[in-house]
Order: sequence, then structure tokens, then C-alpha cells
Amino acid sequence: MRVELSEVTLDVEVSGEGPAVLLVHGFPDSHLLWRHQVPALAAAGFRCVVPTLRGFGASDRPEGGAEAYHPAKHVGDLLELLARLEVDRFHVVGHDWGSGVAQGIALVAPDRVASATLMSVGNIATILGAGWEQRQRLWHVTMFQQEGLAEEWLSRDDFAHLRDMLGEHPDVEAVLGPLRAPGALTAALNIYRAGLPIEVQLAPPAPLPPLSVPVMGVWSTGDRFLTERQMTATGEHVTGTWRYERVEDAGHWFPLDQPERVNELLLSFLKENS
Repeated sequence: MRVELSEVTLDVEVSGEGPAVLLVHGFPDSHLLWRHQVPALAAAGFRCVVPTLRGFGASDRPEGGAEAYHPAKHVGDLLELLARLEVDRFHVVGHDWGSGVAQGIALVAPDRVASATLMSVGNIATILGAGWEQRQRLWHVTMFQQEGLAEEWLSRDDFAHLRDMLGEHPDVEAVLGPLRAPGALTAALNIYRAGLPIEVQLAPPAPLPPLSVPVMGVWSTGDRFLTERQMTATGEHVTGTWRYERVEDAGHWFPLDQPERVNELLLSFLKENS
């Protein structure tokens, strides 16, 4: 369904009854990233709220440059969405950039967050401080900052370079489809340009406050972009309970690669904290 908010209209899937779970995707996905998790969570007695973030998929792409896609904008959108749906307390689950947004929500509204599950991406300080190997794996983040040049390079020869980056993504063709629309690739890249500009990469900002809610960090052994160290060290930035889990034999998009394992972990953690 389409939900009109104060700044944008988002494409949102809502299903199930019970304690609410907000599932937040990352780049370059949509709410379809969670299509294997939603039926399992709904069947277990949870209400799933699954938005497509502004700038992605069928959700609006506002004008205003990169700042219109700052992670704080996404946090505001999702808190407003939950208010429209009359959801007070909820669990939040985020993958990739969705993990960053989930952390922002848990910092802004800790009294409303029953738990936070962070997939692939940990605390920003641990990512920027995880050493040379981690910086090498995130070479594309710097390249994405080059507006115009990045779009041309990624889309050249029917998105050949982006296809290479998304190599193990199970839904690569479905993901590329929406990016072909005018302005769509720029909108998707803008979360990097607003959230991780060059100056942040070179001189990390002051550390964020620790997360005070129960947190589970999940990392997959085949992730080409994130090291295990940046996720395990995230526990040092949590004052609530901390749980760490590895998903074996899966790439960066492990909710699609290993859905049964992910569902098992989610149900265990959510029921533990409901």
C-alpha cells in the first residue's frame, strides 16, 4: 500500500497481528528483501511493517539533493509511518543501510524500541575504525560520492559494473529494474552522499551514544563488504543486552541466501524481548 507522509509517500507492506516489527532494507533494495521473513514472523504472531525507503523502489524520490536522503530523514519517515499506523512500541530490524537507520531510531526513541537487530552493518565508529581491510572492502563508498561520474560508471553497458558489485545478490535483475527510471540511481546513491561523505570517511565524527536497548548483531561469512570485526566490536557500543550471531555460507544479502536461519534467529531474539 501507499502511505502518504508529510514529506514523501512510501510503498509499505503491512501484515500479521501482534507485537510490531519494523523491517528496514538497505542499498539498493526495497521491502522485497524481507519477503522470506514476513510470512514466518506473521505466522509466529508478529505484525510486520515493511517500508521501502524514500529514494528506493516505488517510494517517492524527493528533490533537494543529497541532504533530502540523509539517514536522519529516513529515521523521521519511519517514526512518522509508525505513528500513522498507530504503532507505539516495536522491534526494529535493519540490513545494510537499514541497520544504520535502525540504530538511529533506537537512539532517538529508545523507550519505544523493544529490540534492535543489526544485519551486516554495525556501529559507524567500528566500521571506520576496523582497519585497512575494512576500508578496502568499502572502496565503493568513496566512488559513490562522485555525482554524475558514479552514475555513468555504474550504469554503463547495461549496469555492468553495478552487476559486478551485486554479484551474489539473488534478485539482481529485480533490483536493477527500478534503478533504470530517470533519477532513480542518483536517489539511491544519495544515502551514501549524505550519510558517509568524504569528510566523515577521513575524519570520523564524535562517537554516537551507546544503544540502550537489547541488540542482536548478525554477520555473514561471505560478506564482501563488511568484516566480522566491525560487527563484533559493535557490542562495545551497546549498554542494553548484546547478542552476536554468524550466518554461514551466505553473502551480504543473507536474508535472501539463508532465510530459514535468519528466521530462526529473528524469532528467537524477538520472542526473548517481547
